[in-house]
Amino acid sequence: MNPSPRQPGVAFLHAPGPTRLPPSVAQALGTQPMELGDPALDGLIADCEQGLARLFGAGPGTELFLYAANGHGAWEAAITNLVAPGQCVLVAGSGPFAEAWAVHAEGLGVQVQRTPWREGHAADPRAVEELLRADRAQAVVAVFVVHTDTGSGVTNDIAAFRAAIDAAGHPALLVADVVASLAATPFDMGALGVDVAIGAAQKALMVPPGLSFVAAGVRALQVAQRNPAPRFYWDWQRRRSPLNYRKFCGTAPQNLLMGLQAALALVEAEGLPNVFARHRLLAQAVQAAVAGWAEGGALEFFVRDAAVRSVSVTTIAVRPGIDPEALRRLARERFQVGLAGGLGSLAGRIFRIGHLGDLNAPMVLGCLAGVEAALRASGIDHGPGVARAVTLLGAAA
Repeated sequence: MNPSPRQPGVAFLHAPGPTRLPPSVAQALGTQPMELGDPALDGLIADCEQGLARLFGAGPGTELFLYAANGHGAWEAAITNLVAPGQCVLVAGSGPFAEAWAVHAEGLGVQVQRTPWREGHAADPRAVEELLRADRAQAVVAVFVVHTDTGSGVTNDIAAFRAAIDAAGHPALLVADVVASLAATPFDMGALGVDVAIGAAQKALMVPPGLSFVAAGVRALQVAQRNPAPRFYWDWQRRRSPLNYRKFCGTAPQNLLMGLQAALALVEAEGLPNVFARHRLLAQAVQAAVAGWAEGGALEFFVRDAAVRSVSVTTIAVRPGIDPEALRRLARERFQVGLAGGLGSLAGRIFRIGHLGDLNAPMVLGCLAGVEAALRASGIDHGPGVARAVTLLGAAA
């Protein structure tokens, strides 16, 4: 097979994960690993645990568990520790990732109730409250909510789900997937009453895929301790140890941890309020461009309510007859802009622009210019998009 010709310059990666690696993270990933008895390894793990605890807003008694796995591995860790086969969870419908989490639980023998998902809308906390009120036997062990569902582009109101559980007077745990929102938008599990939070490194934390984490509060740890479900690699009880080889059920993924340590240092140096403000501004710029493109009639926002559009990813629906995969291919091959496509029922109907992680305004403008060029080259009707983003960013400067 002939190799592709070299493309000069830098390709723009605008999927909602994996995201661009900052130079300091890339350099850390290439560091020589150390032997397992080196105290420096324990220091590295402690640094990562402490940095993640701050990001999660982990309160007293909350424990962090890190896994050499992607976010689906962290899903499995939460499911197997909290829920025995035959027991029940409730999943708040918000898009492809909420549905994938539900299917994952079913694959482990768990019964799943789902709230209906209306395309283009956030999950409905009232539907959760109604189902919990109807659960007279209190069989539902936990409510699963995806904070930012990258498949649909919505961000759900976690506080509203805590309020729904409380209003129903139900003991179900609140479990939040913050894979796509951690370090991109405010999240504080203690303040929000979240019992378990699930994250991963390949999105706003700017580390390659392969490292995920779970923050489990006191109630969740108690439920896990009583849970008779068999588990080994994922088991929180086995991993509650000061010994690094027990924390990781074997060899720690040292280089990914080194990358995470470097990424957490970048977040700390910028300051979380500034990180959140930057993500919000870049999302507004992308969404200003999409609003401009939509004036041509061929594209529109998939998420109807601007208030629940994510700061991590923007989802664009295309008119029937337009192939978003052909547009993505053109953007990638001719204009060096990597975008995401639709998942599940949204395949062939949408494309997605990620705007999280190590990005600034010029990089986002470069992405938008590449997308607009691909739209023009494809003959897809569109209004002025890049100009709108430039105006917004210029006013914010």
